Amino acid sequence: MKIFPVVALAGLATLAACQQGKDAAKPADKPDPGAEVVATVDGASLTRKTFDFYVKAATGKPSSDLNPEQRQEALDSLVRMQLIAAQAQKDGLDKDQEISAALDLSRLDVLQRGLQAKYLKDKTPTDQELRAEYETQVAQMPRTEYRARHILVPSEAQANAVMARLQKGEKFEGVAVKESIDSSKERGGDLGWFTPATMVKPFADALMGMKKGEVSPKPVQTQYGWHVIRLEDTREMQPPPFDQVKGQLGQVVLAKKFKGYSDELLKTAKVEKKL
Repeated sequence: MKIFPVVALAGLATLAACQQGKDAAKPADKPDPGAEVVATVDGASLTRKTFDFYVKAATGKPSSDLNPEQRQEALDSLVRMQLIAAQAQKDGLDKDQEISAALDLSRLDVLQRGLQAKYLKDKTPTDQELRAEYETQVAQMPRTEYRARHILVPSEAQANAVMARLQKGEKFEGVAVKESIDSSKERGGDLGWFTPATMVKPFADALMGMKKGEVSPKPVQTQYGWHVIRLEDTREMQPPPFDQVKGQLGQVVLAKKFKGYSDELLKTAKVEKKL
């Protein structure tokens, strides 16, 4: 079973874009002095550096871990990619507006990620920084989860008719099954447990003003239609233990550090917006 794709990987494309700008589809015919060439394709050189990057992107391990058969398979795939990319360039696809823009963005992306890696190399978050971020995240997280049912209909008139039926004693679940246009109708309108932030604002606002067991006093309009809502229950949320989310906290801290660095770059940059 082949493990190397014929089509270019995004990582390889961004590497090429970083090296050659709009000529990213064509590897340099004259590699850097001393660079090991692993293959030439119609005179274009494929270097060991490109080959090693391709293997790492495709397999997640260095090329030295491959057996001879796998190395040949990888090289064959890379050769085919070069042929296809060269033909695309002959066909003028590198001048296509969307493709040219994609190459430009790929170059910007890989340079940004490269600078980020360089800047953060010696900035591993301390335990104190992680715990401070944990406290920040806990303070911002919602404290209450809600469980509710709803009946969604296309018009206000239909919603009012639904409310009239409920007031006459029909069961909410039964009306939801018959009238709701939402997939939750199969569960009697049950939406399960959720936080207000996961719902559209008019729905969340109405729900948070209701008491357990109460039906919304009037239909609630959202971009999806008109909702008749019943609040089933609420429960308090407990934050996850620090050790359980330590890894994610590290990524958040690093992202904030790099954002601070980029904010400083913006302060000294001359930016002229023309949109």
